[in-house]
Amino acid sequence: MLQVKLIVTGDDFGYCPRRNQGIVDCFLAGAVSNVSLLVNGSAAADAAKLARRYNIPIGLHANLSEGSPVCEELKTNSSLLNQDGFFHGKMGFRTALSKGLLNMSEVKQELKAQVELFRELTGHLPPHMDGHQHVHVLPEVRHVFAEVLEEYGIKYTRVPIEPGLHNCDWIPPSLMDFYLGVEEDSFNTVDVFTKHGIRWPDIYIGLSTMGKNMSVSNIWGAIETAIVEFTSKAPAPLMPQSRTVTIELMVHPGYPSVPPVGGCGEGPDDFSQSWERLHELQTLIKPELQSHYKTRNVQLCSFKDL
Repeated sequence: MLQVKLIVTGDDFGYCPRRNQGIVDCFLAGAVSNVSLLVNGSAAADAAKLARRYNIPIGLHANLSEGSPVCEELKTNSSLLNQDGFFHGKMGFRTALSKGLLNMSEVKQELKAQVELFRELTGHLPPHMDGHQHVHVLPEVRHVFAEVLEEYGIKYTRVPIEPGLHNCDWIPPSLMDFYLGVEEDSFNTVDVFTKHGIRWPDIYIGLSTMGKNMSVSNIWGAIETAIVEFTSKAPAPLMPQSRTVTIELMVHPGYPSVPPVGGCGEGPDDFSQSWERLHELQTLIKPELQSHYKTRNVQLCSFKDL
């Protein structure tokens, strides 16, 4: 029987106390098995303490697009900042990058500063490191990101290529365009990460199941679709029935942020204030989802267990 190791990663740990509490509640309920820390989040130090208290596996959610840098030298007069002195934003970062306005040595400086702050907060290096708003797979950034991971010996990352994404007709066209851009960037990143000896789970899920689109049936459908696609592509000799398949499910649960508390320097955004954060939390802790895992030989784990 095919064994599935499932890493359920709660992103944006450290964003605000309410997001932290929601992610911890999910972990204690056995619904989240791993977290990704925003070290420039307003509640990052609190998040690191919670991870220590509850022994929550924690990695780094590198942030170059929201809020303020953690590197002191880059807090003024940096290509990474807009005219208000904050990062350029999810789409603004991509625009600045496409216009050649971002200095890659500053990107590297900030990524290294975030790894160092992570180590200061948690007492260890991150076992895995991914990118907030998928910035780590963007052109140019992907090379610098890979160099930083290799320099620090961080073995694992996330490559957001989701099987079956193209068939998800419930995703609005504007969002699908963004997701397909992320997918294309990810395909172009595979060789770069491979060359630097960086690894990632066999399967990624999380775009089709985000926010209001999350349901027990959607999560389970995405997992089943992905496993079928993965096993059909693998050469027969490499797919004995005893083979283990690894999956990362990216999730964003929490109790919605209440302004002005939270964020990464600019206050909480609409995403974090949305009812969809609570909807994700309530879906993930449903007993029927947990029983699905048990009956189908799915074992929740973290990157440290791979």
